[in-house]
Amino acid sequence: MRPQLKKFIEQIGKDAIAIVPAAHEVTRSYDTEFKFHQDPDFYYLTGFPEPDAIAVIAPSNKKNPYTLFVRPRDPKMETWYGRREGVDGAMKNYGADKALPIEKFDSELAKLVNGHEKLYYRFGVDNRLDGQILQYLSAQRFRRLKTAYPPHTIIDPGNLIHEMRLHKTPEEIKLMQKSADIAADAHVLAMKKTRPGMNESQIESLMEAYMRDQGAAGVAYNSIIGGGENACILHYVENNAPLKDGDLLLIDAGAQYKGYASDITRTFPVNGRFTKPQREVYDIVLDVEIKCLEATRVGTTIKERQKLS
Repeated sequence: MRPQLKKFIEQIGKDAIAIVPAAHEVTRSYDTEFKFHQDPDFYYLTGFPEPDAIAVIAPSNKKNPYTLFVRPRDPKMETWYGRREGVDGAMKNYGADKALPIEKFDSELAKLVNGHEKLYYRFGVDNRLDGQILQYLSAQRFRRLKTAYPPHTIIDPGNLIHEMRLHKTPEEIKLMQKSADIAADAHVLAMKKTRPGMNESQIESLMEAYMRDQGAAGVAYNSIIGGGENACILHYVENNAPLKDGDLLLIDAGAQYKGYASDITRTFPVNGRFTKPQREVYDIVLDVEIKCLEATRVGTTIKERQKLS
């Protein structure tokens, strides 16, 4: 069991139960999907990388406080779409006390949830799961069974999980540093390779290839590679224009490494030399950045740094 999950169990208390779903695959077209990205909160607690899973966390269940519902092993599906952990892998490799096929979640829901005072669950993320839980609550309250009452308080677990995620362990800090190092080196590589006449897309592919080569799963978000006026579009993602001599190139790109993301933005001249006006503006912004970094200490607030800038 991951340390994060142990802490979460301590935080919610023995009178509560939590249901935290994984993300689902998203269809790109017909029989192809976008590259899967796990729900960050689910991954933070479980480390489980597959879609269509559900974690049920029940501190009062001494035998099985952590149950994971997962896709079962299926040789045919695995031939088409890749290997699955299945119920055995969920317990052996990801610390689940108990694992069941995802198809059994609906029939197990009442047995798992009944008798708990509080349910930690976030509505509005997974429509199908929302429906299952609402149907369970309606059915149980209609029955009014004294020995099998449903939770009377529903709490969004996001507030608790996000507060936990603000405080990083030494192990997490190492992963974050690795992610930042990969991204920083990719930015330096782009600065060295960029020349007038190249295309923004070439810089994007150069950086992404380097990140993958260094062990990153890929980019942390859609990269912004904006030359000239394109740099003024805050979320420019086309990244397909030629780079012109005399223009500046803005790059906003980060790496994702073992679930942790970095986020770096830098601006530099396409031809390697600032014009005088470009240098003046660049130095002003750089000076502000350095002052804000120097002012970043325990106890300072974001508003204070914003005022300083």
